[in-house]
Amino acid sequence: MTRPRRGLAGALVAIALLSVAPAGAEHEIYYRFTVLGYVKDARGKPMADAMVEVVRDKTGFTYLGETDTDGFYAVRARLGDESRGEGLTVRRGTSVRHVIAAFDPANQTDERGTRVDFTGEHSIERAASFQSTLQTVVGATSRH
Repeated sequence: MTRPRRGLAGALVAIALLSVAPAGAEHEIYYRFTVLGYVKDARGKPMADAMVEVVRDKTGFTYLGETDTDGFYAVRARLGDESRGEGLTVRRGTSVRHVIAAFDPANQTDERGTRVDFTGEHSIERAASFQSTLQTVVGATSRH
């Protein structure tokens, strides 16, 4: 079965999420939280090269991402087990969505994250679609 191509962003997500480096905890599932989704204009057309910003509300630290030609983006934030319940601000232009980092700290195999889509000036969190979107774009949602 072939997977759909998602351009440069999909490839970068795959490399970032599936790379195994023994040197640091930030490469482990238990030390990251991914915000991904799609950016479209008000008419529903995918927006390439759109900047998306994820800010940790507790620290003010900012993580940036950019969309590919399909309007897809993925931003990986450094959040450890102790960060469960922490607020994040996801911003695209003037559109802002506040989300909570929700995950099970006991689960050390499934990727942690949420999906936030932007259409025009509107945004919506689709947390339940995170794993399926990741599976579609990258082809893997856990490391066993």
